[in-house]
Amino acid sequence: MGSEFRATTICAVRRSREDVCIGGDGQVTFGETTVMKHKAKKIRKIYDGTVLTGFAGSVADAFTLTEKFEKKLEEHGGNLKRAAVALAQMWRSDNALRKLDALMLAADREEILLISGNGEVIEPDGSFIAIGSGGNFAYAAAKALFENTDLGAEEIVKKSLAIASSICVYTNDNISVERL
Repeated sequence: MGSEFRATTICAVRRSREDVCIGGDGQVTFGETTVMKHKAKKIRKIYDGTVLTGFAGSVADAFTLTEKFEKKLEEHGGNLKRAAVALAQMWRSDNALRKLDALMLAADREEILLISGNGEVIEPDGSFIAIGSGGNFAYAAAKALFENTDLGAEEIVKKSLAIASSICVYTNDNISVERL
């Protein structure tokens, strides 16, 4: 067995201010061949239920980042972009945090952001984004569904993750979704 935990797949869609969802699959894979867990929950509602987060990467690292992100939200009065930039700067510059292996999506009613340890905070061009090992598959599915159907955010997230799970061996169909 290898010693590397593989990422998951996380997808976020914002159809409108009242229709924002993040979902993820539940698989945790160790090495190339072993599924360690089928029902991990990699998405959370934070900051009094006004912000959704989802992560791909190490579970322990992601919990650490989510806690730090919630503190940054508190420091910046709930301003998602300012809190994300502050987290990314801290993540990139802190020696201990720099070693954390995760990507995070964060969404509120106004925007969706990708936050990385390289100091990047990326707002997608569209109202959807996906990350993780099956992220490209989920992103392509979300793009097609968003642009060519009237499905709501939750259905797009679920269908996109289901498609990714049928293609990516590091993504399963045990999908959980949080909604604002």
